[in-house]
Amino acid sequence: MITQNKTKTYGYIVLGLVLSLFWFYPFYLVIVNSFKTKAEIFVNTLGLPSEGTVENYPQAFGALDFVSSFFNSLIITVSSIFLICICASMAAYALSRRKGRTSSLIYFIFAICMLIPFQSIMIPLISIFGSFDMLNRFGLMIMYLGLASSLSIFLYFGALRGIPIALDEAAIIDGCNRFQVFRYIILPILKPTTVTVIVLNAIWFWNDYLLPSLVINKDGMYTIPLKMFYFFGEYSKQWHLALAALIIAIIPIVVVYMFLQKYIIKGISDGAVK
Repeated sequence: MITQNKTKTYGYIVLGLVLSLFWFYPFYLVIVNSFKTKAEIFVNTLGLPSEGTVENYPQAFGALDFVSSFFNSLIITVSSIFLICICASMAAYALSRRKGRTSSLIYFIFAICMLIPFQSIMIPLISIFGSFDMLNRFGLMIMYLGLASSLSIFLYFGALRGIPIALDEAAIIDGCNRFQVFRYIILPILKPTTVTVIVLNAIWFWNDYLLPSLVINKDGMYTIPLKMFYFFGEYSKQWHLALAALIIAIIPIVVVYMFLQKYIIKGISDGAVK
């Protein structure tokens, strides 16, 4: 019996290692080829660089106009996430504390909206925002707020179901109003869920290309994914610079994930199970 358990454990370990190799393989290609010249990438894509070069990184940094594009990506991502965390948490709190058919119906509508593909509303959405002259950075943030609210409210609502209403009642007896109850008691308890919402949406907003390409049409407002498109011309593709730019672009979001990862699993489980 013990031998069978050990064999099963070793089998899971081997399977995990094999799956991790498949998962890390694309990252290996990106990292290794970012240190090669353009010619060497086509000659030897899979192998290590024969003469490693770091010149791709400063060239990619300049071609990206990194300072400007980084600022645009940062302000769009941070502002959108701030709006989402405030609006979604307050909406979920109101829905979770008001018992009735209306609240259940509103929550059901938000949950169903997660199933609507963006491509089905893409054209009318851009048309409506364009008619009100609400494109570029401000319009993009409002669109992200609407598109990300469903999942965020779903996570917050699930977490709030695990927080007893007795906490609210005790705070109200002590003299707090509803906003103070939410601000000083409920919101701190929702910290793991808030971190989960931040990370999930930050990864989406930071790496998104489709929606910004449709909304942003002014010079000086392009995000990092939009700037990376310029490495792929009609007649030539600068893979050596594109891969180096990709490494530069993912570093900020990887750093954010590393600092917040301990809250992510707990936040997802709170929002989906309770």
